[in-house]
Formats: sequence, C-alpha cells, structure tokens
Amino acid sequence: MFFETRDGTKLAYEDYGQGDPILFVHGAMLSTDMWEYQFPYFVERGYRVIGLDRRGHGRSDRPSTGYDVETGADDLADLIEYLDLRNFTVITHSMGGHEAVSYLARYGDSRVARLALVSALLPFMKQTDDNPHGIPEAIIEATLARVRRERPRWLAGQAQAYFATHLGNDVSPALVESVIAQCLTPSPWAVLHSQRAVLNTDLRKEVAAVTVPTLIVHGDADFSAPIDVTGRRTAELLPKADYKEYPGAGHGVYITHQEQLNADLLAFIQS
Repeated sequence: MFFETRDGTKLAYEDYGQGDPILFVHGAMLSTDMWEYQFPYFVERGYRVIGLDRRGHGRSDRPSTGYDVETGADDLADLIEYLDLRNFTVITHSMGGHEAVSYLARYGDSRVARLALVSALLPFMKQTDDNPHGIPEAIIEATLARVRRERPRWLAGQAQAYFATHLGNDVSPALVESVIAQCLTPSPWAVLHSQRAVLNTDLRKEVAAVTVPTLIVHGDADFSAPIDVTGRRTAELLPKADYKEYPGAGHGVYITHQEQLNADLLAFIQS
C-alpha cells in the first residue's frame, strides 16, 4: 500500500491485523522487511501492526531530497495522520529512533501511548567538546567513505559484528546473506545522506524531553551503536525509562534475540 507525503513523495507501508496499533520504524539501510520476526508475533496476539518504508528505502519513492531527520519525522506524521493512528506504540530500531523522537518533539505526544528504542543511535553519535564520549568525526567520515566506495564489501565485513556471532549468537549464513541483500536495496544516495544526517544530529534535548513511557533495549556488544555512546547515554537522559541491556547482543538484536525482545516488547506494551 502507498500514500503521498506533503511534498508528493509516495511511500510504501504495510498494515496487518486489528486491535491496538503498533507503528514499527525500521533501521538504517533496511525496510519494513526487517520486522519479519516481530510482525506475526504481535498480530497473533491481537495487535494491529504498521510498518513504513523510509523514503529511498524498500518500496518507497527515491527522491533526491528529504533525508534529514526532520523530514523523516514529517513523513511519520503524514502516515500517522493518513491512517488516523491514536493511542499507539512506536517501536524503532537504530536510526528509526531519531525519527520517532524528532516526531515527538515536533508534533507532541497526544497520539502516542509509548515508545520503544531498540539499538537506537540516540542521543548524539558525533564527538564534540560537550560530547567527549562520541565517535570522532574523522572516523564517521571514513566509514561513510568506505560505504560509498563499495557498499557490498563493507556490509559483508560488518556482518559478524552486526550479529556479534563471535560471542556465540547463532545466525545462519543464509540469514546473513538475506540481511545484506536487504541493506543493498535502498538507493546509494539515500544511504549516504540519511546516514550522515543521523550521525551528525544532536537530539540530547529532544530525548530528555520525552514524556511518554519508554523502553530502551540495547546489546552490550553493539558495534554499530556502541552502548556507552548510545543506550547508556539515552538511559541517563530518561531515568524513568525501562532500560534493558542484553549481554552479548549486537545491533541485529531483533534477529539474534528475537524471542527475548518480543517478550520484553509485549510486556512493555501490556504494562
């Protein structure tokens, strides 16, 4: 299914089941397909699940503009308005957390019941004078340069760290290949511009201003979003949030720890 945003971009979304709605916001380079192990779980338990393909990703249009965090939040707002979603839960992964928090800052929380941040890149990735624990800009730019030079090779080299297979997480070669294939579907333009925007966007004030019940889930072996830069910092800014660390989990926790994650998400929604 498709709808048009305020700037005329056609975005794809999926909508399954009935009941209290859950809006899933996918991570970097991925699409709604990443939630393969979450969608059936929640539909079978009486929930309506909705997933949006970010512009430039999945089945959505590939415009030349709109890959900043603010436009991502506006796209979410347009879908929420289009479907008239109310009293819903937002579940995000990776850079999806930026869009959800930006949405709350720009549009308020009157429609949102709760927020789950899974392996989020929040609150601020880049190292600055007042963010000494961040990642140096030179490293960020070097990484983006490697992605630009040869994205398939870079993805293949990241697979072990993404799933933290070196710590015993059992992921088949076929599944690894499937995720790499998903990460090769977005336009190179969208990947570069959205990644740079997220890595350079400071949302510390916006995170601290979140008032809806929040669940933070982060693997302590997350290479893509190092926990000392992201999960633990976000938990410090939201001391009332429910914070869960998964020992030995990487960025791909939605696959490697799917049973634990699904159970924790369900318990959070039901609470």
